[in-house]
Amino acid sequence: MNTTISRRDFLKLAGAFAVAPALPTWMPRMAFAPQGVESPGDILVVVFQRGGMDGINAVIPHGDADYYHNRSALAIPEPEDGSDQTGIDLDGFFGLHPSLRPLKDLWDEKTLAIVHAVGSPDPTHSHFDAMDYMERGTPGEKSISTGWIGRHLQTAAWQNESPFRAIGMGGVMQAALRGPIPVTTLKSISDFHLQGDVTQLTEIRARLESLYNLGSSLDGEAADTFNAVNILDKIDVNNYTPSGGAEYPETEFGMAMKQVAQIAKAEIGLEVACVDIGGWDTHNQQGQLEGELPTLLNEFSSGLASLYHDLGDRAKRVTIVTMSEFGRRVKENASDGTDHGHGNCMFVLGGGVNGGKVYGQWPGLAPEKLYEGIDLDITTDYRDVLGEVVEKRLKNPSLADVFPAYTDWKNLGIVQGS
Repeated sequence: MNTTISRRDFLKLAGAFAVAPALPTWMPRMAFAPQGVESPGDILVVVFQRGGMDGINAVIPHGDADYYHNRSALAIPEPEDGSDQTGIDLDGFFGLHPSLRPLKDLWDEKTLAIVHAVGSPDPTHSHFDAMDYMERGTPGEKSISTGWIGRHLQTAAWQNESPFRAIGMGGVMQAALRGPIPVTTLKSISDFHLQGDVTQLTEIRARLESLYNLGSSLDGEAADTFNAVNILDKIDVNNYTPSGGAEYPETEFGMAMKQVAQIAKAEIGLEVACVDIGGWDTHNQQGQLEGELPTLLNEFSSGLASLYHDLGDRAKRVTIVTMSEFGRRVKENASDGTDHGHGNCMFVLGGGVNGGKVYGQWPGLAPEKLYEGIDLDITTDYRDVLGEVVEKRLKNPSLADVFPAYTDWKNLGIVQGS
């Protein structure tokens, strides 16, 4: 083993792993905050449903006759007791799509709340712009480069030296995490260890450690990075058995949620985790009880419920929030799908949630009630949901910094204050 590898050689080595000029992708890029105190608030898990989820068919307004008038092919039948081919009634007006069955027990336990007719007030139907605005926390405004979670971490009254204070699951860091606080991104814990190739990992680690022990300005950061790798070494990915009867879906999303549970249980300073689930852009053959959307809803709900059950008592200090860039048009299209819309629904899950209730004012689906005559109107700004979570569950009162320029706050009472 060559332990005198030059910096030029290292750059070649890093290039072999298709990474940024400094470190391979399996290694986090980070710097550590000064010694501080642990967060007094919950761990926050943000699930972004990319593509624009059809919230009207996820949480069906079966009490609104216009729902059925607009969706002759896709509408979910009104709830019937004991049937798995109808909606699951929640409160006599709203119901869950039957593929969201894994969430019903959490609803009954009052740890799951739903907000309907919610979203970003910006009218764009562009996926890119809508996601960007939501993750910045500044609808219609791109002058602020940081994301709302990044600003939360920046303005929190405490600091946390863990390299796993904030993690983004996936190959690319979520825009909501952008900011001055370092974030660790990883596709999987296994990938972090070069997919378990111990020999290769040991060799590369030794080369890098020798390289970053030459008295350069990067030595400190590199040492922190190796520390992060060593921390993750303690998590036994291959032999992990979820608790509470949790059965994660065998999908990328399911695996990401399982690894969030592992990192949370390892108690290595996790405060925020972002997980994506894509595929919600259902223009064609969306599916009513079977098909593309029902399959996604089942994966989504199984992942959420599994994470909650797997965490056990730790779930009392965890809040899970879901969002999507926009909803779908109220009227189905000629391809048995739905096009880009406006209002949507969000799920909020956790031990500190005032669950068992659908929050928000339902605007109705009659033609005169629709946004621009075609879409579900938005009666709750998504920042009201996130702001309440940030203030009450994450214990950060700096909402003016986290969501700049937003002042019309409404306390929905979705989560408990302590």
